Amino acid sequence: MMSSGTPAKLPVIDFSNQNLKPGSPEWDSVKHQVREALKEYGCFEASLDQLLELRDAVFAAMEEAFDLPSETKKLYVSDKHFRGYFDYPSGSLESMTIDEARVAENIEQRLTTTLWPQGNISFSKTLVLFTELASRLEKTVKRMILEIFGVEQYEDELIDNTNYMLKLLKYKSPQTSEPTAGALAHTDKSMVTLLHQNEVDGLEIQNKDGEWINAKHSPNSFIVMVGESLQIWLNDGLSPTFHRVMMKGDKARYSVGLFASPRGGYQVKAPEELVDNKNPMLFKPFDFEEFLRFYSTQVAPGGDRTGLSAYCKA
Repeated sequence: MMSSGTPAKLPVIDFSNQNLKPGSPEWDSVKHQVREALKEYGCFEASLDQLLELRDAVFAAMEEAFDLPSETKKLYVSDKHFRGYFDYPSGSLESMTIDEARVAENIEQRLTTTLWPQGNISFSKTLVLFTELASRLEKTVKRMILEIFGVEQYEDELIDNTNYMLKLLKYKSPQTSEPTAGALAHTDKSMVTLLHQNEVDGLEIQNKDGEWINAKHSPNSFIVMVGESLQIWLNDGLSPTFHRVMMKGDKARYSVGLFASPRGGYQVKAPEELVDNKNPMLFKPFDFEEFLRFYSTQVAPGGDRTGLSAYCKA
């Protein structure tokens, strides 16, 4: 396996066109690029000019939140697994995760008023606008993927059963010139993940040859990745994106992710159109929240938690 920093670049696909509608020549052109990128890399860089207008405000809001006293941040809790504020044992990473972030009141009432009881309108507004922009892009990408597999009739069902979780991440500077693990190699459990970062690089993607690629991306783009839930729903039609974060230098890395995940209570199961004698169902149906409960308690020897695809193996 090659060392960190293989000189390569992820495909860049432009989603800025306001006339990107299903069935149009522009749509079909972008969809073809998505198909090729996912086949080769399992992810791609999605360029979106509208993101530039929000970028500075988003990272200013994140700095404002993470600069609060530790005792204030720890007040942000949730009764659901992997939500709320978390200070990782490594001491190098903090996160705040908002459940059902497409509902503006959830950002305002659950996060903002916890951190700032007196209110912070600009903070809430910035995160709401960012979530709206990112979720629109996610729906576009998901529709294209469904068309690629000939199952676009399930679009409404999937949208209705998607929980958009917004995750704010701060990777503290390692104060070293040697690459240091900020996040160990993993795949996301979501259907689709969209990541946006500040000017401090660190995200690396493993390609199908086992090489690690520096996922440097532009100020107006997201890295779009396939999660294990989508792999299962497509009956292994796509592989999830294996990625990690490697840090160096003396600057903190801020990253914001939108995780489009199945809602609790929805049975994630490959549609019948993707299952036949040649392609038997490879995964058992599962409930995402039930899996998270299992995942949070069942730790395999060596500290590795069971992945979603192993949990659902038929």
